[in-house]
Amino acid sequence: MSNTTNRFSPEVRARAVRMVLEHEGDHASRWAAMSSIAAKIGCSPHPLREWVGKAEVESGKRVGVPTEVAEKLKSLERENRELRQANEILRKASAYFVLAEIDRRPK
Repeated sequence: MSNTTNRFSPEVRARAVRMVLEHEGDHASRWAAMSSIAAKIGCSPHPLREWVGKAEVESGKRVGVPTEVAEKLKSLERENRELRQANEILRKASAYFVLAEIDRRPK
């Protein structure tokens, strides 16, 4: 994530996205609307394009994974990875103790 994206509050981002969507008919293209509005809020058009795309995904107008679902998936993948590591540790520990028990038995 770039520093420019972090510089703007969520309210400013939402307002800029709303302005792009409301005023894109006033411009020759969506990019022209983004360029115009980006200049007004003091950023480049590229982060604004990302914000608009993300807003469209969140609203269902564009195909993609919403932020909430992506965060949940990331959390579940992290939990799955931790559980696999714990299982591997337990598997190795049980094998170690089985070998120790076999060595301890009288022959």
